[in-house]
Amino acid sequence: MSKVLYINSSARNNSSLSRQLSGEFVAKLAAQGSTVVERDLAVQQVPHLTEEVIGAFFTPAEQRGAEAAFAVKLSDTLVDELLAADVLVLAAPMYNFSVPSTLKAWIDHVVRVGRTFQYTATGPVGLVAGKKAYVFTSSGGIYSEGPAASYDYLSTYLRTALGFIGITDVSFIQTEGVSRGDEALANALAKTRASIAALAA
Repeated sequence: MSKVLYINSSARNNSSLSRQLSGEFVAKLAAQGSTVVERDLAVQQVPHLTEEVIGAFFTPAEQRGAEAAFAVKLSDTLVDELLAADVLVLAAPMYNFSVPSTLKAWIDHVVRVGRTFQYTATGPVGLVAGKKAYVFTSSGGIYSEGPAASYDYLSTYLRTALGFIGITDVSFIQTEGVSRGDEALANALAKTRASIAALAA
């Protein structure tokens, strides 16, 4: 069966809709026999890049000293987790129109030349092909359409970043308008759960 890498990025725990709904989907995949590796970025925090880490990225492995090898170790682990997965599930609530900084830090560690993409004579080419990604987003307003659509830097950024490393089969499951009252919240949850049932079927 498939191997699932499940990335949670919400700072909230029990009250997080992206965490709750993506968890329901992952539970269905696990019930069908998929193995799941979970990385909770609120608990297993990934540090932002430093000059030392960036320097280690661009130093060939055989030329890295002990400090450089240590600096790149976490990034290598995160890349290995991604490469080993068949399915990527991202829980990504909208924070100020984009992704949580925890998720941005994870992306900065896995988008790496020579490991997840390479430069060619015709431009960069992603090396993480053949994987399916499901992105669970949540937002107080509605950004998939209407006057606020231009504020959606979350889905546009994630589609670009994932596509750059070769993950082009991406489904967004958006739970929107959850701050617009009880009825709007109930409708958003019902819509998302219908999508989960269809996707897991």
